Amino acid sequence: MGKIQLKGVSKSFGTVTIIPSLDLDIDDGEFVVFVGPSGCGKSTLLRLIAGLEDASGGKIEIDGLDVTEVPPAKRALSMVFQSYALYPHMSVRNNIGFGLKMAGQPKEVIRQKVEKAAAVLNLTNYLDRKPRQLSGGQRQRVAIGRAIVREPKAFLFDEPLSNLDAALRVQMRLEIAQLHQSLDTTMIYVTHDQVEAMTLADKIVVLHAGVIEQAGTPLELYHHPVNLFVAGFIGSPKMNFVATTVRAADPQGVTVELPGGGAVAVPVKADSVAAGAKVTLGVRPEHLKPADRGELSGDVIVTERLGGDTVLYLRPAGGAMIVVQTDGNSTTRVNDRIAVQIDPETCHLFGADGRAIPRLRRHPLADMQHPSQAH
Repeated sequence: MGKIQLKGVSKSFGTVTIIPSLDLDIDDGEFVVFVGPSGCGKSTLLRLIAGLEDASGGKIEIDGLDVTEVPPAKRALSMVFQSYALYPHMSVRNNIGFGLKMAGQPKEVIRQKVEKAAAVLNLTNYLDRKPRQLSGGQRQRVAIGRAIVREPKAFLFDEPLSNLDAALRVQMRLEIAQLHQSLDTTMIYVTHDQVEAMTLADKIVVLHAGVIEQAGTPLELYHHPVNLFVAGFIGSPKMNFVATTVRAADPQGVTVELPGGGAVAVPVKADSVAAGAKVTLGVRPEHLKPADRGELSGDVIVTERLGGDTVLYLRPAGGAMIVVQTDGNSTTRVNDRIAVQIDPETCHLFGADGRAIPRLRRHPLADMQHPSQAH
């Protein structure tokens, strides 16, 4: 079991509040990712759960037991850090089994658990090597193996892939996802990389200045961000934001003006806005389609050719830059003038307070189950 509940948990250093009071439930077997910009409090929150930081207020429960004052070693949690923290003079075998040895486990039990973990992590052939003889990805797997043998109620990962190159990060991301499938154990993972969050998580917790802005499935946050911060943080390339004015509001939606004189009718509830109100239109780059005619047009100022995709940066007349993600075979070049079509169903509208205006229709994919949720 590995159900974790935070009830009114807060953290302050002197007079500086890092995490205001927050509540969060993490279900047994769930893969939860804390994501947000540097300094948002995600690592501090993880350390509070681990017991490496003392909570200034509130209560932390694991499987219904209050562990707020329980020392880290007795919380039945295992943590994997950004630095591998391996003993350089020890073999892989001894690094993985070190915690068990210190706990006084019998040698045969240690051997069995170490070899079982090594098999899961494809480290069997490296058990007698020293850390200096391993690649970065292999060292990280050793650190994970050291956590696995403890058979914890939950694994805590603090940006474990940030020291790896791009190719290794992709490989290790896949391995961590497969590890979650095979162990079916609660995992909490901290990252600033929203791609890692989207691909790994059952539930993403978006943090900003210590506050949970939104918690939900990856597709829920992608299709239904609750505010401008979440909308701009989830998705790559990030969502386009256009400061605009409401032209009309009725039961069918809200029509807003576009740079260049066009307009788009967004299917959102019109209760809280009226003609003339200042709002922000949000539309993702992948939802804009170059066409002969469209609601928006502009001059291409930069092109990024990524193979499978081409990213175009447009400067509409009288408007801020717009990013369009299109087919990798696009022949569009810098200084070309192009038009783009906007599908109103993919648009988002945010009020003057930055909060999302509720949609009339929920996106059909928003509640799709993440593959790792099929425990």
